[in-house]
Amino acid sequence: MTRALQASRREPVSGETRSVVVFLHGYGANGADLMGLADPLGEHLPDTLFISPDAPEACAGAPMGFQWFPIPWIDGSSEEESERGMRAAVDDLNAFLDGILVDEDLLPEQMALVGFSQGTMMALHVAPRREDELAGVVAFSGRLLAPETLEDELASKPPILLIHGDQDDVVPPQSLPEAAEALQNAGFKEVYAHIMQGMGHGIAQDGLTVTLAFLRDKAGF
Repeated sequence: MTRALQASRREPVSGETRSVVVFLHGYGANGADLMGLADPLGEHLPDTLFISPDAPEACAGAPMGFQWFPIPWIDGSSEEESERGMRAAVDDLNAFLDGILVDEDLLPEQMALVGFSQGTMMALHVAPRREDELAGVVAFSGRLLAPETLEDELASKPPILLIHGDQDDVVPPQSLPEAAEALQNAGFKEVYAHIMQGMGHGIAQDGLTVTLAFLRDKAGF
């Protein structure tokens, strides 16, 4: 039984939904956290609906926020609890994405995921294991979980844009080339990367600019 995810949403400027961006927030935040990106992106993507769910679990490390799964070195959980939480969150997120496609009468190639930090970990894990290829994944400041299982579990190869701040002290910048190498080794043909110079664990304007270009040029929004 999956858990229903509560979500914020911003309707398309045009009033007609032809694509959807699903934001996946980081550890200790909530769905509203990334919705500020919908305005600058939505100006240029008038037919795009923006949806941002809260992760399924209350966050032990941030009482007002949510988590996709526990992080042992932050909240003292065990590796087993973290793994179990991640598997449950994957099921929750897949059910949520399926629901959006049905409710909005969209095809998988009309949906893109934009993740940040732990949300990126979810996006990079879920998207390639979905049988019907999504339009694309934008992965800010995260890492690829379980790269050793990717090739065996791979079901689709959507275009992926990896973005990271070179001053990130939360998720090491080295996570970007590690993810890119694993994706390319698994047969992904469209893996793109952008380094935000002088940026820590966050989203800079240049990161948003390349995100927009990716959603238009590679995802077809």
